[in-house]
Amino acid sequence: MIKSRDFVPEKKKGGLFKSGKIEDFQSVINTMNEWIKQQNNISVINVESVVLPNIHDAEEQGSEDTELWTGATSSTSWHQLIRLWYREG
Repeated sequence: MIKSRDFVPEKKKGGLFKSGKIEDFQSVINTMNEWIKQQNNISVINVESVVLPNIHDAEEQGSEDTELWTGATSSTSWHQLIRLWYREG
């Protein structure tokens, strides 16, 4: 069975006049590599970079949300993440 796992950059909360800081992409890659090392029996099929809007917004369900909203707001934040496709066994 084919499975996927998303590795999403973490977002730290910002302050009153400061926006939240997003984890750098290399850290996301490092997190993915550590996760792969910890798995006992997986075969990596594909690794892809995905760019999605507003995944950290309170009304969204993160990287696996099938409908991400970009309308009726004054700004939209796009985030790059890593999607790993793999097979167990």
